[in-house]
Amino acid sequence: MKKEGQIKVESENIFPIIKKWLYSDKDIFLREIVANACDAIKKYQSLCGIGDAENDGVAPRIEVVVDKEAKTLTVSDNGLGMTADEVEKYITQIAFSGAEEFIEKYKNKSDDNAGIIGHFGLGFYSSYMVSDSVEIDTLSYQDGSEPVHWISDGSTSYTLSDGTRTERGTTVTMHISQEEEEFLDKDRIRDLLLKYCRFMPYEIYLNPADDEAVVTKNDDGEDVRREPMPVNNTTPLWLKAPRECTDEDYKEFYTEAFSDINEPLFWIHLNVDYPFNLKGILYFPKQTDKLQVMPGEIKLYSNQVYIADNIKEVVPEFLMLLKGVIDCPDIPLNVSRSFLQNDGEVAKISKHITKKVADKLSSMFKNDHESYESYWDDIAPFIKFGCIKDEKFYDRVKDIILFKTISGEYKTFADCPKQGDKIFYVTDESVQAKYIDMFKDNGLDAVILSHTIDTHFISFLEYKESGTKLVRIDSELGDALKSDEEANAESDDKIKEIFKAALENDKLEIKTESLKAKNTPAILLQNEYMRRMTDMNKLYGGLFGGSPDIKETLVVNTANDIIKSLPSMSEDNRTLVCKHILDLAVISQRKLTADELKDFIARSVEILEIIK
Repeated sequence: MKKEGQIKVESENIFPIIKKWLYSDKDIFLREIVANACDAIKKYQSLCGIGDAENDGVAPRIEVVVDKEAKTLTVSDNGLGMTADEVEKYITQIAFSGAEEFIEKYKNKSDDNAGIIGHFGLGFYSSYMVSDSVEIDTLSYQDGSEPVHWISDGSTSYTLSDGTRTERGTTVTMHISQEEEEFLDKDRIRDLLLKYCRFMPYEIYLNPADDEAVVTKNDDGEDVRREPMPVNNTTPLWLKAPRECTDEDYKEFYTEAFSDINEPLFWIHLNVDYPFNLKGILYFPKQTDKLQVMPGEIKLYSNQVYIADNIKEVVPEFLMLLKGVIDCPDIPLNVSRSFLQNDGEVAKISKHITKKVADKLSSMFKNDHESYESYWDDIAPFIKFGCIKDEKFYDRVKDIILFKTISGEYKTFADCPKQGDKIFYVTDESVQAKYIDMFKDNGLDAVILSHTIDTHFISFLEYKESGTKLVRIDSELGDALKSDEEANAESDDKIKEIFKAALENDKLEIKTESLKAKNTPAILLQNEYMRRMTDMNKLYGGLFGGSPDIKETLVVNTANDIIKSLPSMSEDNRTLVCKHILDLAVISQRKLTADELKDFIARSVEILEIIK
């Protein structure tokens, strides 16, 4: 038998090709060809299950062979194979969906068709992205079938002839083009199989003959050939029921899937059958950088076939800080972003995942509070980011958000230490140490908000909790820090005049106050709003244009003995002391600029000269 013909490209099927199958990455062709092999095996098993085919007991298997000398890449399966008529129907008529027809034909006979991925004819042609020509050798499972050979150079011409295959199944041989010879590198193919096919449902072997040719000695000195090992895990953990999985199982799978040597903090096992089919595991990783939001990795699968990482239409953006796998057969393998954005079922999946995460966190807060607190510093950036991005998520978790205080305790928002309607916070415990000491000495507490995400979260909280104002510890002087001493207006005015004359800085506001911390000559305060604007602008690299000058106020402590002695000093000494007091106040609030540091050192030497 030999037949030549023209590949039929039906105009009505051109548009799905253009819309859904213009691959941005050439290496995805391997996923398509191996996925087709899985489909062929799945179809055969389905037919055996309903009695339309006889199970010969041969274990399902896919082999991928790289032959650098022959410049070929071959994918073989032992699925149901094809007859000559089926080759012409499913291969030469591009975009004809063999999987759809198969399911339609057998939908009332078997419930086990969910693993058929689809669109064989179209996926097969992705092989031409890397090949000069492609051959198919196939033998149908049907009794009396003859082997078939098909070859085409990617034009509309093909040749169909008698084949030589002796066992059911299909072999696709790709003759790799010269400019795509990277796909003749065995390690490159292994990497692609691990990326796209790591969890496909049937064992995949890469160049198994290479392993079988390796001979080693056993303990008795006898020759032993190395058994080939599949490159994939056919039963990933997410397929099991949560009750069947141990903590060690989850940790081992995390290492396998993400090559992360650090153990995850905890995880959420998703196992949904209704109203849609969804399985997966989401891991909360340990944050290695306590100041930055570390990116995560959510791998999306369809029937164990990898689709892509971090598709925000399926997995909410804030969950991208996690690591995990989501397997949703309801999402087609030939997925497009526009399809996902406009699909109502996908939106439901996204909302369900968000709810499950919130439920898990709430359960931990109530039932394992000690562990929850121990995890808080690592999971806080994720939760805060989620609240900012999804207000419904905030509504679900607002009562379990924790705030660590400078006294080392964890408080909910309702229990945070307040002064009136204000919650004072710290962004840098070392830089703001002086203010923290003042708070502690006076029995006051404040919360620590030192992560990058807190720049946004503080404003978000004020928006959501409108009755509460958040104030950085160095932005405002709380009444609890002031002493009960009665002010002396004449004396206070004199002190102000001394400082104004000595500092000669019109931009710096001078105030006097009697503080409980009598050993502190003065403190520097920054306007909360202006400082926030500056912090936000720095965070976004000046996106909002020039930042406003931060308004600073020097609060001079009239209860301090040095301040009290200023009027009796000589004018030169007063000037020297006032400038040194400002330097000390600045150091307690922020870093000195280069010029400020130079002047501070010079004045310090001058003071030492006076007291020597």
